[in-house]
Amino acid sequence: MIRFSLVCEQHHEFEAWFRSSEDFEAQQKRGFIECPSCGSSKVDKGLMAPAISTLQKKEKIALARDEAQKQALEAMKAMAAKVRENADYVGDKFAEEARKIHFGEADQRGIYGEATLEEARNLADDGIDFMPLPTFPEDQN
Repeated sequence: MIRFSLVCEQHHEFEAWFRSSEDFEAQQKRGFIECPSCGSSKVDKGLMAPAISTLQKKEKIALARDEAQKQALEAMKAMAAKVRENADYVGDKFAEEARKIHFGEADQRGIYGEATLEEARNLADDGIDFMPLPTFPEDQN
């Protein structure tokens, strides 16, 4: 990912992230980049200073990222454990049971289980709220 400093025809400055310089150019040509201040799609790259990073700075960033990732992982594990403790496991009948609850054919309650990708898409298309429950390596043992 590359962060570009951008400027519109009205001289508003802003930043945006792109996969590559070519990605920026393709979006620019198609008018997909708009100034958040005025909405102009006439946007060019502005002056940018190179980002210089020392090894020590990279190590600090990596440590902070590792710590943030650990905290996020622990939060996800805690959330998954809470769902499993407080919801009913319905196995491969998840989609069917979620529909029954949604349409009032079964009592409101938390459930979890398995659904195929097609079943999940159909639930989403029907406006039924659900979210994937993460599975961790230690859950597989």
